[in-house]
Amino acid sequence: MEAWIDTLLSALALPKYGLSTVFVVALISATLPPLGSEPAVFGLVKLDPELFWPAVLVATAGNTVGGAISWWMGYGAETAYERIRHKTIEHRALAWLERFGPKACLLSWLPVAGDPLCAVAGWLKLPFWPCVLYMAIGKFARYVTMTALLLWVFPGQFNH
Repeated sequence: MEAWIDTLLSALALPKYGLSTVFVVALISATLPPLGSEPAVFGLVKLDPELFWPAVLVATAGNTVGGAISWWMGYGAETAYERIRHKTIEHRALAWLERFGPKACLLSWLPVAGDPLCAVAGWLKLPFWPCVLYMAIGKFARYVTMTALLLWVFPGQFNH
């Protein structure tokens, strides 16, 4: 297993495959495993500052696709649950999400809670494309903010 992971990591090495690596890492990090994609975006932009906007856009696309996958996972989980239990769950968090609807997916950029939020949006069967749009807006804002902060606000911290 370790050899497989080493092979995968070397295949996705930033200097060699750059934007495709950022896309894959961002996609995986937007599903339920806890993984941050910001270091991959920052690493690529640090290696080649001219890739700032392409890296942000590719990371946003990958992370949004991952959020959409989480939405479908939630949708499938809810469908399976309903077949087994034949009753709905009402919690305060679910009621809050239902009240705000797809706009709640703007918060999909949040650490820890953001990715499960996409799954819960699918669970509640909120409209798919509006959810994806709000996910993309939130994730784009996160990548622009995080990468710009790391590059221009704290530039001396990463010159080693």
